[in-house]
Amino acid sequence: MKKNIILVVLVNAATLLFSSWNKLSELYTQSALKFKATTINSREITGNQLSVTHHQLNVNGLHINYTATAGYMPITNKDNKPIAKIFYVAYQGSSVSNAAKRPVTFVFNGGPGSASIWLHMGSFGPVRVKFKNDKGDAPAAPYQYEANPYTWLGFTDLVFIDPVSTGYSRAEDGIDPNIFHGYQEDISSVGEFIRLYIAKNNRWDSPKYIAGESYGTVRAVGLAGYLQSHDNIYLNGITLISSALNYQLLKFNRGNQMPYIYYLPSYAVTAQYHHRLSPQLQNLPPEELVKRTTTFAKRTYAYFLAEGDAASPALTQSVIDSLHYFTGLPRDYLISVNGKVSDRQFFKKLLGTTDKVIGCFDGRFAGNNLDDVDQNSYYDPSEANLSGLFVSAFNSYIIKELKYQNDLPYQATADLASWNNKPVTNNGFLDVSESLKTSMTKNPHLKINMVCGYYDLSTPVASTAYVIDHLGLKPDLRKNISMNYYAAGHLVYISKEADNKLKNDGERFYQQSSNNKIN
Repeated sequence: MKKNIILVVLVNAATLLFSSWNKLSELYTQSALKFKATTINSREITGNQLSVTHHQLNVNGLHINYTATAGYMPITNKDNKPIAKIFYVAYQGSSVSNAAKRPVTFVFNGGPGSASIWLHMGSFGPVRVKFKNDKGDAPAAPYQYEANPYTWLGFTDLVFIDPVSTGYSRAEDGIDPNIFHGYQEDISSVGEFIRLYIAKNNRWDSPKYIAGESYGTVRAVGLAGYLQSHDNIYLNGITLISSALNYQLLKFNRGNQMPYIYYLPSYAVTAQYHHRLSPQLQNLPPEELVKRTTTFAKRTYAYFLAEGDAASPALTQSVIDSLHYFTGLPRDYLISVNGKVSDRQFFKKLLGTTDKVIGCFDGRFAGNNLDDVDQNSYYDPSEANLSGLFVSAFNSYIIKELKYQNDLPYQATADLASWNNKPVTNNGFLDVSESLKTSMTKNPHLKINMVCGYYDLSTPVASTAYVIDHLGLKPDLRKNISMNYYAAGHLVYISKEADNKLKNDGERFYQQSSNNKIN
């Protein structure tokens, strides 16, 4: 009798528990995500296992069924010994015909030392971090994510790669991680990942693309040549976001005059945004202001810098007046620095107060100055609170939606101070422009999608234009490069308007560069 009672109690308890779980599950599905993500996995995947989940995206008239895969790809050496494990998240459209021929894009950010969450959770992926406003300000914690109407998943499958020592990617125990920390070393490991992914997932028939941001543009250019020569993998296209292809244009080293010239147009358009210019320039469209400033910078200003101490008083006065005209900085300050304003000087001086500084990644942002005396002391208000937003939202997302959990800390930005830039240096500066020319020459079908933000004071627009204009390409290859400009900063996509334009420009680029019809 007692056994029967116990059995009935257990059955009733199990029924109640199952019913409660169903209600909880139903509530979760209704409230957790507006894009109606569903999964076939009910358990969390940890360690080296791959988590495979199935989802549906419904947002702003966009309807996509897709499969997500999260986990590690083991990397081995020539003796087939594991030396690293690279973490990735892949999305594959599952409601398309002939899916194997659908484009596949390998995506990463830069640094070096940056994980791929910025492009993953900020622009390309099916979910997007939830910003405070359309401009891209970060809200207060706790942070959220939402369905992404600007995802690139509508026209390409996506594979987000975290290079070794970033994200969850690590060298294997007993392997020195520094063997991956260099231009060539990084390309070899990421290139091997791409080869393995293509082979394991039978993507040989797919149009193949790479998208990189910042230092990721250096990696992307290097990979194009590496994949061609090492694995006979020829790309259809590369998207280069906020390019850093020639460091001589970006580093204010002593004796290097180039950055003063090619930062100036970005100084001007940023000064315009903060209403520091005369009405004559204040009312110009940003693209026209950039054009006028570039003309002055490449002609009169470049000549002035070349003259150095030999510049005549008349030339010096003319240049000081023009610099004041284009930047809004006081004439007496411009005289005190001999007409040469570095990026950090501009960040601290533009707003005319010692209390405020503007952003490097995005000159539209302003914040409090940490130290108004030390010129080398600076924090970037345009990125100060974005890392918390992105990392927190990403960790929540992969656990809840992708059913993947990892006890390692997710390294959004790793300090890789020992990075080796050899052998692609020019006068001591990293320069991959010749590599880009070589890849485009050997693969005349390779298309390039350049993405430039007007308010990017880390990789300014004029420096990117300079690199492209000095590649020495023949006209039939030069037309394979598309230049696209945005009212945005280094992270072009944090503004909804810019991210929408980025998606539309990207889709057009894929239609023009893919031999297969994109479903």
